[in-house]
Amino acid sequence: MKESIKVIAANKKAYHDYFILETYEAGIELFGTEVKSIRMGRCSIKEAYVEIHEGEAFVDGMHISPYEKGNLFNRDPLRKKRLLMHRVEIRKLGQKIKEKGFTLVPLKVYLKGSLVKVEIGLAKGKKLYDKREDISKKDMRREAERDFKIRNI
Repeated sequence: MKESIKVIAANKKAYHDYFILETYEAGIELFGTEVKSIRMGRCSIKEAYVEIHEGEAFVDGMHISPYEKGNLFNRDPLRKKRLLMHRVEIRKLGQKIKEKGFTLVPLKVYLKGSLVKVEIGLAKGKKLYDKREDISKKDMRREAERDFKIRNI
């Protein structure tokens, strides 16, 4: 049986600002009202980042809007959320991000079956000239697609 995947939030800016070298899937520790809010699509990871502290991975800056009917059960929307990963993976990522220029960025939040998952990427920052180069490549590709479309009509 195939598990359905529904993307809730994607961080497109991460692909513009960083070279994504590796991606990892991690579970996320949430409370009831946070899960309900995510199922409604009220989640943002635009300015979020992942940090490793004392052998555990946390996502910081991820905003989950309070659930409307949750009143006193709602948690702080910007609290640090623990990521559920294997210890070996966390150790490996901890060593990588100690190197200069590497960071961990959440790329997307999605529902896999009934579970909430986060895809994180090991990223290296882009320089300004790299960003300009990517933009020019995208423009050239768009123009080529447009020309191809016009010829085939």
